[in-house]
Amino acid sequence: MSARSAFCLLLAATTAAPIAAQSAHVRAFTGLTLIDGTGSAPVSNAVIIERDGRIIAAGEASSVTIPAGAERIALEGRTVIPGLINTHGHVTDTLRDLATYAAYGVTTVYSLGGEPPTAFAARGAQDDPRLTRSRVFLAGPVLAPETPEQARALVAGVAEQRVDIVKIRVDDNLGTTVKMPPDVFAAVIDEAHRRGLRVAAHVFYLADAKALLAAGADFIAHSIRDAGVDAELITGMKRSGACLSPTLMREVSTFVYETTPDFFSDPLFLGHANPEWMASLRQPSSQQAMRNSPSAQRYKVALDVASRNVKRLADAGIPIAMGTDTGPTGRFQGYFELMELELMVKAGLTPAQALASATDVAARCMRIDRDVGTLEPGKWADFVALDASPLSDIGNIRKISSVWIAGNRVPR
Repeated sequence: MSARSAFCLLLAATTAAPIAAQSAHVRAFTGLTLIDGTGSAPVSNAVIIERDGRIIAAGEASSVTIPAGAERIALEGRTVIPGLINTHGHVTDTLRDLATYAAYGVTTVYSLGGEPPTAFAARGAQDDPRLTRSRVFLAGPVLAPETPEQARALVAGVAEQRVDIVKIRVDDNLGTTVKMPPDVFAAVIDEAHRRGLRVAAHVFYLADAKALLAAGADFIAHSIRDAGVDAELITGMKRSGACLSPTLMREVSTFVYETTPDFFSDPLFLGHANPEWMASLRQPSSQQAMRNSPSAQRYKVALDVASRNVKRLADAGIPIAMGTDTGPTGRFQGYFELMELELMVKAGLTPAQALASATDVAARCMRIDRDVGTLEPGKWADFVALDASPLSDIGNIRKISSVWIAGNRVPR
């Protein structure tokens, strides 16, 4: 079989399951309360008109004309928000993962490293009005060069894969591994920028975040967790325009399985949770090992530091883009994103700020705001219908009535 034939088969296998039957007609979603993601006040008795997967009108019913012959879909009593965007997740089992994210209202995910060829094929097929699974953007392999020369060669390799962003790690994993040196990560950033690519950096330490920003890093892919952020870092982020993804649930996942967590009995969680992960994490030996882990205890402290830092950065006007680092075992895709928004509010952000971090701000930070992030004409009709408003209580983000991608109802 030729390479081209093999790729075509791979693409067909990757995209066939999440694509619904072709529909050429216009849809009108009626009777809803619209939170369009732009920061405007919610609109009651609103209408969204969708054609070929994209919004052609959205607003108060009295100002929107429903085309003759449009299919009407009643969403009375529902609050509609833009589909959530996870700026730091991981996709490995492509169809399963993208379906799981979508089921929880996460309609777009930036996968920051380690994706299989099927994920690249899925990305290539998502500009489709029949889509019913989450959109995905990719970083390819996480780069770990040891010299500046190797750094430039590795960037050239991922550029050939047509990645959406380059991912590096600058962290010693609590002193257990060697950290990437500054001259090496500077070479990655320089070469990526030379090729028109942005760089997302995994960090833990304040000093590393400052050095990465000085070298031109575009996206800080975790909270700073060793110390409080200071004016120097805030100035550096403002100067560079970099965004930060908090990934607070990543810290939670390092210690929460010391016992069986309460969310293991939540019907919403159980609807799509990975049963193999649950079985493993319930094992007494596994839970005991986590209780005895020094790193687990260290990450508990890190969560507190991260939470305070997210609040200070948000207060300083730094763009906060919701991310979770979901995908590895125990970091449950979709559900953890809902919990992440709740943790951000617990840290001191308003519900409106938390929601914006997962919609408009996330889209702008990842430079995909031409297509997603708000519910405005021209953008994909990716949205979530909730039974209550998350602006009054962020916990309502869990009250999912239905999820729609390109105007198509997501199987849940």
